[in-house]
Amino acid sequence: MRKMVLSVMSLAVLALAGCGSSTSSPTESGAASASSTAAATAGSVSGTITVRGPIQPSPNAQLVINLVDVSSTQAGSAPLASKTVSSGATFPYSFQLDFKPGEINPADLYVVKAILTDGARHYSMPIQAPVLTKGNKNQATIELVAEQTPAEKDLADFNALVKQIGGMKVSTGTKLDPNASRGWQVFRQNGEVKVIRELVDYGDKGFTSTDFAYRNGSPWVAVQQKKASKDAAPSSTDRASWTENGMVVLHEQQTGGKSGELDADDASSLRQQALTIYNLAGGNKKK
Repeated sequence: MRKMVLSVMSLAVLALAGCGSSTSSPTESGAASASSTAAATAGSVSGTITVRGPIQPSPNAQLVINLVDVSSTQAGSAPLASKTVSSGATFPYSFQLDFKPGEINPADLYVVKAILTDGARHYSMPIQAPVLTKGNKNQATIELVAEQTPAEKDLADFNALVKQIGGMKVSTGTKLDPNASRGWQVFRQNGEVKVIRELVDYGDKGFTSTDFAYRNGSPWVAVQQKKASKDAAPSSTDRASWTENGMVVLHEQQTGGKSGELDADDASSLRQQALTIYNLAGGNKKK
């Protein structure tokens, strides 16, 4: 009789354990689904945008914030919500985007995209900011990083190229003009002119040292130092770059430690000098 009582009690304990198991907390996938549903039905997403690094945007920068469905089936579709701040945004910047909950598909992936432009400079998002579905909340923390401007990229690529000329094939030349004497070195790679370094002595009118870089036979970048004489310190440095069709990209002049914009006529003169020395040095003829 005692054995039977123990067996019944054991069964009761097992039954209670089974009941406890069936009423345990939801699974992680269930919790994520519930979180996604709650976020999607909230009707808005909010967050903060910061700009990392020393290059901060000016008061004239434009900020555009979009809520976008980035699912493969929705690629290129219009944003579900958008906000534009034409100028005056201060960072960290707090935002809120309102949307229609009925437009949210729980199976899709939604992100907040921040687009910040400041003149020629763009700021990018190194990390995506997913929201609303697939376990993501209706809040986003966004960090933006400054990209190089086209002018900065040209100058950085030019400096990298000049460091490589020691391994290129080099030829030299000289020419005596009525008012100046000039000499040059041509640096070629696979028969193509990459850099021409020109030194021009104008006598008592000064001296110039210029590095001209080329792409596909067209002037690309020019950096010219102007001096009182060959061994004097530069009084100014002009920097310019162009697209292959001649549009100015970089136009900078440095004088006395201060940088400013290079005059359009001076930039045009540099490009003409690049064309003249290119033809004088024989262009892309193999030497």
